[in-house]
Amino acid sequence: MVVIENPHTMSTEEILKILKTNPNGLNEEEVKKRLEQYGPNELVAAKKISPLKIFLEQFKDVLVIILIIASLVSMLIGEILDATVIMAIVFACVILGFTQEYRAEKALEALKKLAAPTARVLRNGKITEVPAREVVPGDIILIEAGGRIPADARLIEAIDLHVDEAVLTGESVPVLKSTETLPEAKISVADRKNMVFMGTHATYGRGKAVVTATGMNTEFGKIASMLQYVEEEKTPLQERLEHVGKWLGILSLAVCFAVAVLGILRGYSLLEMFIWGVSLAVAAVPEALPAVVTISLVFGFKQWLKRNAIVRKLYAVETLGCVNVICSDKTGTITKNEMTVREIYVNDKVIKITGSGFDTKGEFYDGNRKIDPQSIDELSLVLRIGALCNNAQLETRSEKTTSVGDPTEVALLISAVKAGINLEELNKAYPRIRELPFDSVRKRMATIHVTPKGEKVAYVKGAPEVILQLCSYIHLNGEVKKLTEEKRRQLLKIVQEMASRALRVLAMAYKKLDKVEEYTTEIIEKDLVFVGLQGMIDPPREEVIPAMKLCKEAGIKVVMITGDHKLTAVAVAKEIGLLEETSEDRRVLTGAELDEIDDEELEKIVDNVSVYARVSPEHKVRIVNALKKRGYVVAMTGDGVNDAPAVKRADVGIAMGIKGTDVTKEASEMILADDNFATIVAAVEEGRGIYDNIKKYLMYLLSCNVGEILLMFVASLLGLPLPLLAIHILLINLTTDGLPAIALSIDPPDPDIMKRPPRDPKESVFTPRIKGIIGLGGSLMTIIGIPLFAWTYFRTFNLLYAQTLIFFWMTLFEMFRAFPCRSERKTSFELGFTTNKYLLYGIFSSIFITLLIIYVPALQPLFKTTSLKIADILVAALLSVTSLIVIDLGKMIANKGWLKFLSK
Repeated sequence: MVVIENPHTMSTEEILKILKTNPNGLNEEEVKKRLEQYGPNELVAAKKISPLKIFLEQFKDVLVIILIIASLVSMLIGEILDATVIMAIVFACVILGFTQEYRAEKALEALKKLAAPTARVLRNGKITEVPAREVVPGDIILIEAGGRIPADARLIEAIDLHVDEAVLTGESVPVLKSTETLPEAKISVADRKNMVFMGTHATYGRGKAVVTATGMNTEFGKIASMLQYVEEEKTPLQERLEHVGKWLGILSLAVCFAVAVLGILRGYSLLEMFIWGVSLAVAAVPEALPAVVTISLVFGFKQWLKRNAIVRKLYAVETLGCVNVICSDKTGTITKNEMTVREIYVNDKVIKITGSGFDTKGEFYDGNRKIDPQSIDELSLVLRIGALCNNAQLETRSEKTTSVGDPTEVALLISAVKAGINLEELNKAYPRIRELPFDSVRKRMATIHVTPKGEKVAYVKGAPEVILQLCSYIHLNGEVKKLTEEKRRQLLKIVQEMASRALRVLAMAYKKLDKVEEYTTEIIEKDLVFVGLQGMIDPPREEVIPAMKLCKEAGIKVVMITGDHKLTAVAVAKEIGLLEETSEDRRVLTGAELDEIDDEELEKIVDNVSVYARVSPEHKVRIVNALKKRGYVVAMTGDGVNDAPAVKRADVGIAMGIKGTDVTKEASEMILADDNFATIVAAVEEGRGIYDNIKKYLMYLLSCNVGEILLMFVASLLGLPLPLLAIHILLINLTTDGLPAIALSIDPPDPDIMKRPPRDPKESVFTPRIKGIIGLGGSLMTIIGIPLFAWTYFRTFNLLYAQTLIFFWMTLFEMFRAFPCRSERKTSFELGFTTNKYLLYGIFSSIFITLLIIYVPALQPLFKTTSLKIADILVAALLSVTSLIVIDLGKMIANKGWLKFLSK
């Protein structure tokens, strides 16, 4: 449904009228109506999950198909009971697989929604952040540098707005936008200077626009060149496990075939051995391995969400466990992002301000004397410049102040409010007519206002060293004087002193513009009048200091990167324990020093640098490259649009959820919902835990599979009857691959998981310890199982009884083996038997079901079992415990290093 034709040919008044909206935006009721009328702002419908498709996928496994065919053949020859039970077990396995995969798909779908882009819109005159899919025609969207354009829209306000439209038009240079009406209807998209389009992003300036088209009606929708869903991808671990599973499957089938042939030669029927062989293959082939990875990842996603981390890409899970360097922004990540102005320098004096964070209550002191800030012209002027040369907003509800905008600008607003300045009245008295936005190159911002006297004035704020170079005059004690070089040096010394107290310092200046007609940076930002300095602090988050300690224990190097002054960076680094007072091996580098050295020299010293100050986004890429060349696995945080290359270059790119731009989020593997450094450390811990859990499942499943195959193979070689029937094998497969195995995939992490060094990314999932546990567990099953079966069979000469006992013993054996499989290093007694309640539920449920199958008379003929004597039950239980004891003993020997000693 096309909302409006050729909006670029209409004036802003016309288009607002046609769309039945206004500069303050739509109300919520109208938004709901339009959302129903035009549908969600999406290019394509989200991929629907079909439960039927997932269910049918379970039957694609070749072995499952063969088993079903074998059951049908059994029915045809009259073995209806056996065939029915086998078919029921097969369907139980299928339903288990379906349930796991369906839940995984649902959780992944929910994750996509959480990672979806957002848009800032005006509704009822208030700035609101909404999911981009909820933007409707007639919405007023706010555009800022780094922000993604959520829909096609006609500009109604543009202040030096540049938009990168390369993804749509191929234009490599960002386009300067305007609000002027264009006369020609048939002009190319690239020439529609008063329009912005879905999928493009602003690189400079700011603006407002009214949405003219959403979803499939946008320019992107018309050419269908952009998809909003993330492409599914297999992780390297999943691919490795599929490869392992394939080879194990081939080996298992070969052994099963050999055993089946031996059985036929010894007199068993062809059909019986065919079903038996396929059943053993179904139990032995680890076809569930890739699905278990997904289950572990989905559970991990939920844990990450609880800890405020959104992981966007599956492979990041593996990489997180290998991270040994975290490069983190300072502001808002290591610190609170609640800047508070503590000191103001005017008239050669330092004025102290009380209060912190978003609290608007505070007092001003000259030394120990409380003062009225509005009684001093220069102080009042500094506060006014800070409040007007500002794009942040404050809103107070029920004595609680909330803010929208940059934390530095919020702090300036709060310092003005503390002085008794009414921001709404101030903005009315000094209306803004133009803005020269802040950018990382100029390091300053300027706004042009009309004063109550009708005069035009430019208010400028920015980095002190930059502003002072642009100033020719100083406002001092009620007079405007020439700014001498000596005074300039004195002021720069004051800036350094303030910065050494961990204060972020901004300089305030102004210029009268009565005779200025052209508002360009070259004209506006020269011969300024310096007024004063505002010094603010962003205190470290309380949770960062213990997180730093945890990183040291985990072998993770932390590097702090900031655009702040070197002295400020060092002060914060010392406060959080990143730098020590007398540390010689750790250096601090500035952006200027980085520019003086080449990449080769940076690579040589990068090991010893913990703090980078006054850096640009371009420097971040060099730092990442240098660290990676040194063999580090790097996690890098970023928020601005220019950080995207460094975030993408890192092994794990981390975007800020609160202050991060959409462009950076899309380049990242992980998003921090709270912009908190401690969340990165928590995510690394979860990543290590998930990888460990996949290995735990691997140890458990493969040791069970190896044991089953070896037991059957050795029994056949020794000329013994088959220790288990096909139905028993399938039942054991159902119990071991069921609840206990799932419980292992969500096992709590080892207590010492963050005291180990990071994992080598080249390390195989089959570590020597895992191979040892698999081999030991499988061998032990054969060593105990063969004598137990032979003793029982030749003692009773009752094959059904001996097979039932082996069936019960093997179930118990595998249940007890689940406990030592919870860790490669820790014994079951060190971990405790009650620390994973889901494992206990799984084990008790499996044992209870097994006892029902053995002792309920109605089930015995179905599952080919018979009641066991209490004495034999106790013997089986006692022998089962050996799996736990022997594997734990093996771990203790490995921990002591005796294996290495013996190997020599």
